[in-house]
Amino acid sequence: MKSIYSVIKKPLFTEKGAHLKEAENKLLVEVDVGANKPEIKRAVEEIFKVKVDTVHTIKLPGKWKTFGRFKGKRPSRKKAVITLKKGEKLDFLEGL
Repeated sequence: MKSIYSVIKKPLFTEKGAHLKEAENKLLVEVDVGANKPEIKRAVEEIFKVKVDTVHTIKLPGKWKTFGRFKGKRPSRKKAVITLKKGEKLDFLEGL
């Protein structure tokens, strides 16, 4: 069992994420590649003290890149789109 603080890596501040937050009350975060939906839900509920309705995940495989004459692979990532229940609100930049 993973620590709830190792499941969520960082919030993603993108145009699509801002639109989802305003229009549909959804959050976009980057999570650990090995995390599953119940772990993500539990981590968000315990860390941010909000009620989560659903969790959808997206796996992004790492890309092969060429650096001069060397080839390397970027790491794989996993994103989660978290839908909050009605009446719940979470703002990552609230305290700033």
